[in-house]
Amino acid sequence: MAHILIVEDENNIAAALEFLLLRAGHSYRRIARGAGALDEMRARRPDLVLLDIMLPDISGYEIVGAVRADPDLRMVRVLLMTARGSVVERRKGLALGANGFIAKPFELSELRAEIERLLGTP
Repeated sequence: MAHILIVEDENNIAAALEFLLLRAGHSYRRIARGAGALDEMRARRPDLVLLDIMLPDISGYEIVGAVRADPDLRMVRVLLMTARGSVVERRKGLALGANGFIAKPFELSELRAEIERLLGTP
């Protein structure tokens, strides 16, 4: 199936994401800090990045902006995840180039549907 990069610093959320991805047959790699996200994307070319906005070292907004500015990464699909799920946050994330946005806490079925939409799978 797809290879997905998880950029999430909270272990309990990462564990739920990993469970969902394994059940769906996807492979994944997780990093807990934003600093290595771009290098990881360049090295592995993931089909999708599940990107937390509130990381301890760099914001997910900064990362998605850098992804869209990089010609080699521009086509990487990014799903932003945040506990701040306001309309303003959503608009900002999508304006920066994210392909999707999901508020935490999320239902696994909602996340599964969004992943399938972004990967173009039923």
